[in-house]
Order: sequence, then structure tokens, then C-alpha cells
Amino acid sequence: MAAVAGCAPPSVPPPPPTPLPPPVAIRPLERVDDNAFAFQGALAQGGYAIGQAPPDAISVTLDGRQVMLAPNRRFALGFNRDAQERSTVEARMADGSRLIARIRIAQRRYDVQSIPGLPGRSQPSPEYERLRKAERARIVEARAQRNASDGWQQRWIWPVIGRMSGVYGSQRVLGGVPRNPHYGVDIAVPSGTPIVAPADGVVALASPPQFSLEGNLVIIDHGMGVNTAYLHLSRVDVRRGERVRRGQRIGTVGTTGRSTGPHLHWAVNWLDQRLDPELVAGTMPGASRRGDDG
Repeated sequence: MAAVAGCAPPSVPPPPPTPLPPPVAIRPLERVDDNAFAFQGALAQGGYAIGQAPPDAISVTLDGRQVMLAPNRRFALGFNRDAQERSTVEARMADGSRLIARIRIAQRRYDVQSIPGLPGRSQPSPEYERLRKAERARIVEARAQRNASDGWQQRWIWPVIGRMSGVYGSQRVLGGVPRNPHYGVDIAVPSGTPIVAPADGVVALASPPQFSLEGNLVIIDHGMGVNTAYLHLSRVDVRRGERVRRGQRIGTVGTTGRSTGPHLHWAVNWLDQRLDPELVAGTMPGASRRGDDG
């Protein structure tokens, strides 16, 4: 028996397990549905619109750029002066799928004046460049603020009513050198005319001190990356951090800074996109144009 036991065959090791196949990358479902979103406003160069995303959306992008999404699934969109004709809005859904809308951006023509006999841009002094660099930094910091406000989705009013002496998008070419386009509107009214906030917001910047170009300057953050700027004021009636309501007085028209006559230069931004105030607030009541006052 012992001999029989001692002669038992040796155990054979089991074969190695078959390796698992590499994991398959599963891409989220992408569905194009132009009717999945709703838009209200101007889908145009210089335009501003409020979008409504589907109920299950958890994030939204415009041409690959993340935009802020409110709890009610609404979001702001803005388009620069020279925006391309096609844009893509994409929502990422709670189940991991993606929903895409292709939107058309209306193209516009602008008032471009070429004056060949005048010299182009002069070279600023080093002292002015140092001053201007510090001023730009203050403006950039103010426009980067993201305060909680519903002003971006209100119906806007005009900050002042008067003759429009400068329109959005216009440009001069002096001696063959293109100048910067006019990113805003100029409203020529007497000095001391009250200026009101067009929508609720938080004051992100308020002079003093004055700025070399803008003079007395106020910037208001209306939420969701939307902000407005008011230039050349004779008086500022608000302070930084103050909450303002639509229709509240924020200052008075003047001719401070680089200005050749009393007027308000009003500018609207969404993130880094410079918008046309006329496409945000609508046509000014009783508007008349033009004759450039500076």
C-alpha cells in the first residue's frame, strides 16, 4: 500500500487564464437636434441671446467653450462683431449623452470709412504705456468678476435717451491703417443728464480715479459673464460692490477722458465678446442718428 501510495503521479498545474481583451472606449452618444434648445434674442454678429437647455442638461458649451448654466437651465450667449456664420451649442446630459444644436449667426455690414490722406496711429510714450497697462488691468479684473445677479435675463432699458452719435461696429481706416472698431454706442446729451442702470447688477468698478481714455468709468456685472461699461461720466453716484436695480441712477453724462463733447459711451460684454447694445436693449425709443461727437 505504501508502495502504491509512493508511486502516485505528480500533480499537473492548471493552464494560465486567457487574458481579457482591452477595454473598449465607449463614446457618449451625440445627437444633433436643432429643436432641443430654445433661444430668445439676436443670433447675429454683435448679438445677445438667452438660451434654454433641455431639462436633463448638466453643462453647455458654445463652440467648445464652457458657458455658465443657471438652475433653471438658462444660459447667456454673445457673439462678437465678426463672429462666423455657424456656431455649435452642445449640452451634456445627465446620462452621459450629448445633444447638439447648429445655429446660424446673421452676418452684418458696418460703417467703415477710409480716409487715405490722414496719418495712422501715433506711437504712445513709455510713460503713457505704463499708465495704460495699469488701467487695463483694473478693467480686466472688473470684467472677470462673477457676481450673483439676474440682470442678464431681465428685459433691459436704455441708460439714457438721446441722439445716437456713434454706432456699434463702425470703423475708420486712416492712411491705410485700420483703427479699432467702435465697440459700443455713443449717446449725445447735455452734461449732467442722469444715467440709469439698464438691468440689475453689482458695481464691479467705479471711479475715482479717472482713466486716461474712459474718464470717469463705471462697470456693472449683471451675472453669467454679462457686464456693461459707462464712459466719460461727469459724476459717479455708485461705489464698487454696490447692488443696483434696473432704472437706478448710477451717474451723470460728461466729457471726461478722451472725449470731444458731452456724451455717454455705453458698451456691453459677454465674457470676451463685445456686443451691440442695440441688440441687447432693443431700439432706443425715439432714436435719432448720427454725426459723430466723439
